[in-house]
Amino acid sequence: MSAHPVPAVHSAAQAHRHAHQPPHPHGNEPPAPAGEEPRRPWTVFALMIAAQFMVILDVSVVNVALPSISRGLRLSAADYQWAISAYVLLSGGLLLLGGRIADLLDRRRAFLAGVGLFIAASLVSGLAQTPLTLIAARAAQGAGAALLTPAALSIIMTTYAGRQRQTALAIWGAIGSTGIAAGVLFGGALTSALGWRAVFFINVPIGAAVLIATVRTVTRGVWQQRALRRLDLPGALTLVSGLLSLVFGIEATHSAGWTAPRTWIALAAAAALLATFARLERRSGNPLVPPSTWRIRSLVSASAVMAGVTGVVVGAIFLSSLYLQAIVGASPVIAGLEFLPLAAAITLAATAASKLIGRLGARPLILGGLVVMTAGVLLLAANAGGTSYVADVLPGFLLVGAGVGPMFVAISIAAMSDVPADRSGLASGLMMTGHEIGAALGVAGLTAVAGELATHAGLITGYARAFDATAGILAALFVLTLLAVPGGKAQPGSAGHGHGGHH
Repeated sequence: MSAHPVPAVHSAAQAHRHAHQPPHPHGNEPPAPAGEEPRRPWTVFALMIAAQFMVILDVSVVNVALPSISRGLRLSAADYQWAISAYVLLSGGLLLLGGRIADLLDRRRAFLAGVGLFIAASLVSGLAQTPLTLIAARAAQGAGAALLTPAALSIIMTTYAGRQRQTALAIWGAIGSTGIAAGVLFGGALTSALGWRAVFFINVPIGAAVLIATVRTVTRGVWQQRALRRLDLPGALTLVSGLLSLVFGIEATHSAGWTAPRTWIALAAAAALLATFARLERRSGNPLVPPSTWRIRSLVSASAVMAGVTGVVVGAIFLSSLYLQAIVGASPVIAGLEFLPLAAAITLAATAASKLIGRLGARPLILGGLVVMTAGVLLLAANAGGTSYVADVLPGFLLVGAGVGPMFVAISIAAMSDVPADRSGLASGLMMTGHEIGAALGVAGLTAVAGELATHAGLITGYARAFDATAGILAALFVLTLLAVPGGKAQPGSAGHGHGGHH
């Protein structure tokens, strides 16, 4: 599958790995002749993508609805931030545990449990009467997402092989960015037409349809009772607490200032909890992330790039939705529509990249994407203060979209290229953790860099400052990709052999 040639030193390990891989979830089909992969129907993939699209949509769908939610539930400034952060943090912080559950217990059950929790939490969010209920329900939505996302990617990885798997991973990567942009549009349209509660209620029928269809089409896995003991719950708890403290600390730099006691207490607690997590992981017999996983260079480096890129994209969409409504004067629906060209640029660039990746390899696409995206954010910074959408915002949006599209496709493929099948849930959890934590830190970090956003002048200078800082982050990611992400072109006929091709 991989877009990278597999070094010769890996061949023995891979042969050993193939011998110990679990049977294909779809029963006892005869193996395909050499060089031919059995083609499988796309039904399972469509269900996994529908669930994942719902999860990613909920990262940004609330952005545009927040002013209406704020009026309806009388949210304070801190509630405002936490309505977004509670979801992203729980989904990001628990993803590794979700990945372990999918690998150790049963992918299908983990997926069904995650979708069930997500639907229930969406219903509670839509019915919420107080800020606290909404924030708690958003956190529960995040926990559901953390269960279903790695299980979904793991089901895809074990259902499809070769060319089909590469196509599936490319689409999965593109959904990561288009879902965020589409969320802004759907959020605006639903809020204007049906009120903010519809933003949450819409998940209930979609989720229910996915649940019923999954029960019918995805084959039941083997339930491993003893595997429950191998879940590292203390590790998961310290990781989530550490990340919550970190985002609370970043948020406090914005609302209370760098010198406020709560800023320092939160940041110190984050450092202590994350250090405890690292210590627990080293001592645990069954760590959340087995030490060998950290040695898969392609996975670790691509996950770090995923975190940086997502942080920039989500932070940029958050700031731009404020800018479009406050400075350009767009309504929620118009602001949502004005993100469409960004979504279209991402989709077109991702489609082109998925065709090119076999020839070019993942690294050149990531590097090219970073250069184009940097040009886009610098253009947005240079045009800060302009009130014309077409002249001042659209050109930057198009460049950012053209840069992001190839990156999400290439990062997904680079990350999973050397991962054994029995760790695909954990690996996808690690990659998507990068995605979610990046989103949480991106919104908190860029908002903190921007400073005062409540006034007209503050928003203009803050917008420019945040995008200048973003260019610096992208330059650092360029260096990281150059040094750490494996590159190279696929060998002729290598589809399906990159990381275990057939199962």
